Amino acid sequence: MNKGMMIMLLVTVFALVIGGMWNKLSFVKDTIHGLLDPTAGVLLNWNVNIGMLIIAGAIVLITTLIQKYTTDQNLLREIKKKQKLLQGEMKKYKDHPEKLLEMQKKQLEFIPKTMDITMRPLLYTIVPIVLFFRWFSDYFALYPEIKIFGYLGWIWAYLIFAIIFSIIFRKIFNVA
Repeated sequence: MNKGMMIMLLVTVFALVIGGMWNKLSFVKDTIHGLLDPTAGVLLNWNVNIGMLIIAGAIVLITTLIQKYTTDQNLLREIKKKQKLLQGEMKKYKDHPEKLLEMQKKQLEFIPKTMDITMRPLLYTIVPIVLFFRWFSDYFALYPEIKIFGYLGWIWAYLIFAIIFSIIFRKIFNVA
């Protein structure tokens, strides 16, 4: 395991520990509630549907911008272009198992490079996102009857909105 992956693993474990210890770490919980209750909480209290759209959009916008500016976009595009060419070549040799195996090995060489590049933004975003999800969990536990647009639970609403906003923002900001 290389140094970058080790750091990523440690940050992920740290985020999960914070999320898991949410109720035991009152200073973290109180601080996050102090920040998000008067901002995101006010939006959700005003209109839960529009509030969730705005919050999901803001989170995805921030994470998209972090992804764009903390990764080498040109290198990532170059790797993707090479992968696409290799996939085209692999289709030509689908009847030649030995040549196909050789090309699959080449394709596997791209995985660590791509992982190193694409995981870097996660270092900056995983802890805040875990804290936001814990806050969402607390907020909606107080109002279990609330459904986003009449039938969606908060997590499903967030995931659907995040996917939609991610597609839009990745196109707008030309993120590889």
